[in-house]
Amino acid sequence: MSDMMRAIEISEPGGPDVLRECDRPTPAPAHGQVVLKVAYAGVNRPDALQRAGKYAPPPTASDLPGLEASGVVVAIGPGVSGLALGDAVCALLPGGGYAEYVATPAAHCLPVPAGLSMKQAACLPETFFTVWSNVFTRGGLKAGERFLVHGGSSGIGTTGIQLASTLGARVFTTAGSDEKCAACLSLGAERAINYRTEDFVEVMKGEGGADLILDMVGGEYIPRNIRALADDGRMVHIAFLSGPKAELNFAQIMARRLTVTGSTLRPQSDLAKARIAQDLREVVWPLIEAGTVAPVMDQTFALVDAAAAHARMEGSTHIGKIVLEVGGEA
Repeated sequence: MSDMMRAIEISEPGGPDVLRECDRPTPAPAHGQVVLKVAYAGVNRPDALQRAGKYAPPPTASDLPGLEASGVVVAIGPGVSGLALGDAVCALLPGGGYAEYVATPAAHCLPVPAGLSMKQAACLPETFFTVWSNVFTRGGLKAGERFLVHGGSSGIGTTGIQLASTLGARVFTTAGSDEKCAACLSLGAERAINYRTEDFVEVMKGEGGADLILDMVGGEYIPRNIRALADDGRMVHIAFLSGPKAELNFAQIMARRLTVTGSTLRPQSDLAKARIAQDLREVVWPLIEAGTVAPVMDQTFALVDAAAAHARMEGSTHIGKIVLEVGGEA
């Protein structure tokens, strides 16, 4: 490793054009950490929020964007076991993925699943950690239950559809075009609702209500989600693309025994994320290696074209994950 590396930094809060190429010192691994030579970095909504000045990184994290990557272990810090130099992994990152090298806790690294490319593997950590922890751990989804995930063609949506349907749930989703709805059906959704032409509340009521809703929209969707839930249903929030505020009749929540919760991934402790990684290794990685579940890819951009990648993501025309090519295949 050289002392300096190429990276993409946020020059100031703003739109995609504030992302610019720079040289930064190459990170060294702290206790419990490894350094990866990045092959590909995933692009996610929190990256855009950070770029806009609405999602500050934790004090100990890199200020560079990028919450997931695939790469090869090139340095190992003290206190690390189970990883060796040259191992090909994908990792959940505290930040810093838009760079040639990144440091991350070793416990947040998972092997690149057999049969997947480094490009595909870069799409796994952020969405799979998020879906597993919110849908199955926090949300308690069980086989046979009705599950509604909004934004079915997003990285979160395509992951949620596949995992929930594979593990026996009845999956419903919303999307903004017939093309996106068709993509959701092909991934295992029982019903894909075009929210521009249909009312998901009425659809779910006709099905008996949703036992669990995963929502990243917020705003006016919050009271509509309440109406779409079955009695004893649960709603998990992971983002608020339309804002976090809504007027609710809490008597409905009491009378129908509803549970409203949510979480964000990045601020959670290293131990909590390590536990999610272990669950994924035991339950989900075998499904990926069997070909039952796979990341849905949209488009790849060069690292220097990170601004174009953000513009595509925020345009919401993509289906699946957007990635940045940093070092390419190892």
